[in-house]
Amino acid sequence: MNLPQEKQCAINPAFYQFINDEILPQTTLSSVNFWYDFNCLISDFSKKNSELLSTRHELQTQIDQWHRDNPHSGNETAATAYREFLQSINYLTPDVDDFEIETTNVDPEISTMAGPQLVVPVSNARFALNAANARWGSLYDAFYGTDVIENSGEFATAGGFNKQRGQAVINKAKDFLDQHFPLNHGSHHEVSSYLVYYQHLLAFFPDGSESGLKNACQFIAFDGSKSEPSFLLLKNNGLHIGLQIDRHGKIGSTDKAGIDDIQVESALTTIIDFEDSISAVDSEDKVAAYRNWYGLMKGDLSASFTKNGQTLERHLNYDRCYTAKSGEMYRVPGRSLLMVRNVGHLMGTNLIQDSECNNAPEGIVDALITSLIGSLDLQKNANDTFRNSHTGSIYIVKPKMHGPEEVRFTCELFSRVEKILKLPENTIKVGIMDEERRTTLNLKQCIHEAKSRVVFINTGFLDRTGDEIHTSMAAGAFYPKSAIKFEPWISAYENNNVEVGLKCGFSGKAQIGKGMWAMPDEMSQMMKDKIGHPKSGANTAWVPSPTAATLHALHYHQIDVFAEQKNILARTPAKMSDMLTMPVMPTSMRLTEQEVNSELENNIQGILGYVVRWIEMGVGCSKVPDINNIGLMEDRATLRISSQHISNWLIHNVCTKAQVDSVMTRMAKVVDKQNEGVVGYRRMSPHCQQSLAFQAAQALIFEGESQPNGYTEPLLHAYRILAKQQVSS
Repeated sequence: MNLPQEKQCAINPAFYQFINDEILPQTTLSSVNFWYDFNCLISDFSKKNSELLSTRHELQTQIDQWHRDNPHSGNETAATAYREFLQSINYLTPDVDDFEIETTNVDPEISTMAGPQLVVPVSNARFALNAANARWGSLYDAFYGTDVIENSGEFATAGGFNKQRGQAVINKAKDFLDQHFPLNHGSHHEVSSYLVYYQHLLAFFPDGSESGLKNACQFIAFDGSKSEPSFLLLKNNGLHIGLQIDRHGKIGSTDKAGIDDIQVESALTTIIDFEDSISAVDSEDKVAAYRNWYGLMKGDLSASFTKNGQTLERHLNYDRCYTAKSGEMYRVPGRSLLMVRNVGHLMGTNLIQDSECNNAPEGIVDALITSLIGSLDLQKNANDTFRNSHTGSIYIVKPKMHGPEEVRFTCELFSRVEKILKLPENTIKVGIMDEERRTTLNLKQCIHEAKSRVVFINTGFLDRTGDEIHTSMAAGAFYPKSAIKFEPWISAYENNNVEVGLKCGFSGKAQIGKGMWAMPDEMSQMMKDKIGHPKSGANTAWVPSPTAATLHALHYHQIDVFAEQKNILARTPAKMSDMLTMPVMPTSMRLTEQEVNSELENNIQGILGYVVRWIEMGVGCSKVPDINNIGLMEDRATLRISSQHISNWLIHNVCTKAQVDSVMTRMAKVVDKQNEGVVGYRRMSPHCQQSLAFQAAQALIFEGESQPNGYTEPLLHAYRILAKQQVSS
């Protein structure tokens, strides 16, 4: 294609056809003008993108040299000198005056509600649909199908439906109703029927007595007749709960009150991910990913799959309509509010290349194309079936930004995209992922740069730890991974994120998020631990599955997050000195050979288990068994921390290359064994050096110090492209 531009871009034909034939006809944009503007966008923003990456490299080089010149001593004088040094190179930027964000037109799922958030790979249509539809989940299924109720003895699930387990599920669910939707007197366990009397919900007992809800305002709407409702909608802490009544249903036929299920409003928001959870390395992969995003925005995405010998097809759920207690229609969303995570600033894409065959910055391309597709949603009217944002916003989560200059660049990029697409100013909202050290230490300044469009900040232990290791690579040997999270920096980081967000006016306007629960089969432990996230003042937190979203939603019934936020505003803020405390082992500390080998085995087994699927199968996120055969949700963030950790130990002679090689060979056999029977899996052993996946894992470890900010994408992409070429040849 020829464009009227001095420096023309070569555009991938399949990409050009997709945009021209499928997307642009649904807009008022001229094809000629769009590609001209796109070309100018790439030309105008690529140089600045490169400069930002150069700044990252220069800062890292200076920090490495400082650590070599100032061996870590751990005393207060060294800490002061280090902070002054970071200020002198503008790694720590000048503070800004207090302010509050000015973002407007934000949907309530983000601004005024608190609940779980899913992150799902855009490349898997079925998973994306499951996540989008996870706005509602069955509490009975979540209890029955997980270890929240112990799966042993009389409650074991083996051998078909277990009535004892089923009754335990019902008992636990009604305990939840008694706790959060209590009656004036009596228990939901004893209710024989429910009915709607004027604008009140009444519960009747076998002896003929009745009771209303202790808090009558919790009853919201119903379906069916008032005397025999088929659905009762309740609300607590901003979240809905639905009692599904069917005296002929599988469960309802034996239940005293006829309750067949309890429906829980679960994943309020879902991040459709183009970044760490997918393996998209070329134009073919990217066009397929954009097409799925298009299907979600248009509302016609579908996915076929086989279950129990039957072919099923999945679509987006419709909204739900009930009769409000006042008699009017009451409509509740049937789907999560969808956000989209673009890639960061680092990588390029062959979707568009300049006249010297340089790939365009992928983050710039993502910004325009995901917004272009997102703008189709804004053309729908308020009552359209699959409207995503009801306030006219497009939500883009931007990962891996290093400091306020990069946030400013992103906001300038979004502003230019709005002009190209003829969208009102600040239509495109931004989520700032607080997962890089320079962003953490300058979080207030970062938010200030985006104060008119920011809707989200969060914390993520894995990427944040990966950057912590890489930034301080020359400072010394890091503690074992399990010990790093107990060092002062991590709690200071977690607290600072919430405190800064609240002081910048996020409460009631934007999301403050917490990281992923990585063990999708360990729901009992999740229910014990993850309540800490709403207690921390975060109004959302990541979960690995729709079932986990349903269970985690219960935590937001227990905790009034917005009340917690008021208390947090009054506490003593986290200290910068704690956030600057590097989790480096004292020089006097020596690990035993067994401790070193155990850490290497844990890290390397995880690296190989993830990389072999990424390289050979193109799977960017999956449940990967760890060394103890516990399934962990793995993506590039977990790979980053593990590879950087071993690289750090090699540099500081905690282990040797020979040790690492030996463990890698042994762990390759373990990973091969764990993946027996997986369709498309390619064994690494016994010829490990011939395996591209094994070679990629070696490169990630042995070249870890030289990778930009410790990121895994450059090597993963290179080896995945080789693997695709190998298959096609």
